[in-house]
Amino acid sequence: MWKLALNDTDTAATHGTSTTTADHGGGHHGNLEHWQQLGPGMVTISVLPFVALLLMIAILPLIHKTEHWWEQNKNKLLIASICGVLGIALYLIPTGDTFRVIHTYIEYAAFISLLASLFIISGGIHISGAFAGYPRINTLFLGLGAILANIMGTTGASMILIRPLIKANATRKHKTHTIVFFIFTVANCGGLLTPLGDPPLYLGFLRGVPFGWTLGLLPQWIFMIVSLLIIYYLLDTYLLKKEGAEATQKLADSLDPKAPKFSMEGAWNLGFLAVVVLTILISGYVVYPGLAQAYNNEIADLGSKGFQIVVMGLATLISYKVTRPEIRAKNQFSFTPILEVACIFVGIFGAMIPALVILEAKGGSMAISAPWQYYWITGGLSGFLDNAPTYLTYVTLAASKNGLPTDNLSQLATEFPALLAAISCGAVFMGALTYIGNGPNFMVKTIAEHAHIKMPSFGGYILWSGAVLLPLLTVATFLFFLK
Repeated sequence: MWKLALNDTDTAATHGTSTTTADHGGGHHGNLEHWQQLGPGMVTISVLPFVALLLMIAILPLIHKTEHWWEQNKNKLLIASICGVLGIALYLIPTGDTFRVIHTYIEYAAFISLLASLFIISGGIHISGAFAGYPRINTLFLGLGAILANIMGTTGASMILIRPLIKANATRKHKTHTIVFFIFTVANCGGLLTPLGDPPLYLGFLRGVPFGWTLGLLPQWIFMIVSLLIIYYLLDTYLLKKEGAEATQKLADSLDPKAPKFSMEGAWNLGFLAVVVLTILISGYVVYPGLAQAYNNEIADLGSKGFQIVVMGLATLISYKVTRPEIRAKNQFSFTPILEVACIFVGIFGAMIPALVILEAKGGSMAISAPWQYYWITGGLSGFLDNAPTYLTYVTLAASKNGLPTDNLSQLATEFPALLAAISCGAVFMGALTYIGNGPNFMVKTIAEHAHIKMPSFGGYILWSGAVLLPLLTVATFLFFLK
């Protein structure tokens, strides 16, 4: 996300300055004792709206009678809203805690604000040149995106590169795998090396993890990115050969010998993207600490998010107004993808409130201590829940179980780096397990579908991630987290 702290710078922006329930464990943020005492039956009922929403996202597009109905965003909004309201009710009825609900939807506003900013601004940048969808070029796109994800967040890198990649493969018959690997590599795994890359890492930085600490995760990053690129290159080469000589000829014919090797229209929008990233940094480094010192953490959290929403909104509006319509037309720009994400996630944010609170309340009773255990439980939950609060829940658990401060993670980073590395890698890598695991995942899917690329269903995508990612994640366990 920076889905969420920098909402990717990616979504980080949305949770970029989140204080999470770990900070507000009790009081008006909800009585954790109530959730700790819930039996299996009530736990099931509490998470049912969230599970039901996931199932409908997965199933409705596959049923003949509902597939076209589901294509309309107003119907997605209807289903998501019902599930979201039910989740909120299941939280409010026993707790009466309206603050957490309000806080959650301020995070949602910041989340959508960041995604919309990156989506709209990047839609005014048109990249073209003498490149076509050969395996080596496609692999280069993925590798470049993995690097850029650490500079502008996974959302920023995804929005900049997805359209030119789709255009480069316009004549290819097999395209789905390219988009799936793009989500794996650019929208998720690539953003491991800096706090700007993915929201959980940014939240860790705000809690005291040194800015450069994540660079120590370079071996894990290299393993995952290089492995994904090799697998992709071999698969893409095989599929291009399967398409036949005619496909290769079409790629050659698509290259204009008179065209420059690389061209960028709307390059000034890079400045607006820089404003978005700078806004997130100012929010985390200046606005939040200043308000926290003058008032309290809650005011600081809300104020920093408000600052992000206003500044990013202004930057996006100016970018949209000054960008020539023909540039967006070349990108086949439409608001449909961002509207779809907004409709789906408005329900996800509400429906997941009880699930997250139960995780916070019962997490301490889990018998976990080894790095590999933190890696899998953090990652597995990050694939379906918001990876930012999941990360904070388990770094807090890791610190408290080892007698370290939970409000400042610098000691955890220095004394138990293996635990923090496991949690960090789990949250970032396994955000790629589902379409909802990270903010840009669903957006990339929607952009591809808008370009008439047939994408896997929710369950079909999980089959892809299971076949490709799970073996790599397992090998990473033995290489890095069983020591």
